[in-house]
Amino acid sequence: MELALTTATGKTSKKTVDLSEAIFTADFNQDLVHQAVTSYLAGGRSGTRAQKTRAEVRGGGKKPWRQKGTGRARSGTIRSPIWRSGGVTFAAKPHDFSKKLNKKMYRAAMRSIFSELARNERLMVIDDFRMETPKTKELSAKLAALGVDKVLLITDDLNEALFLSARNLFKIGICEVGYIDPVSLVRFDKVLMTVSAIKKLEELLV
Repeated sequence: MELALTTATGKTSKKTVDLSEAIFTADFNQDLVHQAVTSYLAGGRSGTRAQKTRAEVRGGGKKPWRQKGTGRARSGTIRSPIWRSGGVTFAAKPHDFSKKLNKKMYRAAMRSIFSELARNERLMVIDDFRMETPKTKELSAKLAALGVDKVLLITDDLNEALFLSARNLFKIGICEVGYIDPVSLVRFDKVLMTVSAIKKLEELLV
């Protein structure tokens, strides 16, 4: 499969880049992509929230008043869940929310996403994309010339000046090819990759 390179001005170049058909022409598997996205999001949850039951709240060992004769409702502890400062009835405990996804399934999901991006013309390939000095305004002008707004830029190695230039642009994502995730690929309108990043991606997913 061949894809025309995009020039720095956003126009289609006469040069083309060969793309692996195994990665960029695969059928879209919605269920598998859903599993990959769910697994990634679940892995980001800390799962550290914790509440105390009536047994864990400090105090409440003494019966507040005698069982009968006061006219009030009977009570055995001031840490009952219906009391103020009492325990929680079904207290939340630390929990591991991660969902296991096999490597083969994950790679297949990523191939499915990249193929769908290519089919929908959301994938752009550029020869190289670097910044000599960290200048947000300069980066913004470069992306405007390319005609992209909400874009994920994937490079083979993370250029520090490029990273610093993009960190204040909330619609721009910068990622090294070895650290791409399914959520970012789905979330951005366009994915802009360098030729070297494409080659490295093919090594990772084939």
